[in-house]
Amino acid sequence: MIVLDENIHTLRVIQTIHNWYRGPVLSVTTLRPGTIIKDEAIPSLLLKVSQPTFVTINVTDFWRRTRPHPDYCVIAISLPKERVLEISDWLRRLFRLAAFNTKAARMGKIVRLATDRIEYYESDWIAQTVSWST
Repeated sequence: MIVLDENIHTLRVIQTIHNWYRGPVLSVTTLRPGTIIKDEAIPSLLLKVSQPTFVTINVTDFWRRTRPHPDYCVIAISLPKERVLEISDWLRRLFRLAAFNTKAARMGKIVRLATDRIEYYESDWIAQTVSWST
């Protein structure tokens, strides 16, 4: 399951992910409808569904601020709002890498995607870096 942050959950982004991802793709707002969802509430909402991968472009509020948990993954993509349609391509490329290609491999990781690298940390909070280019 991929859960998109409320600032990127346009129908077009959802559809482009649906074109290649077999699981559900939904907005975080569906996890708690009719309310404003603060960033600090996201981890507890993610625990209410089965092993979600949460995707956001809000890097500053999630990278190095979110506590890793074995039942979810957070992916923060360094993209401006004007480029959200690229999210699907970035995720697809990430999910081809062995460290991220299954739900089980992703769980427990907090990931930051940038144009030249992938950074991630797990329960030890030690960041690992993998080079890549978009």
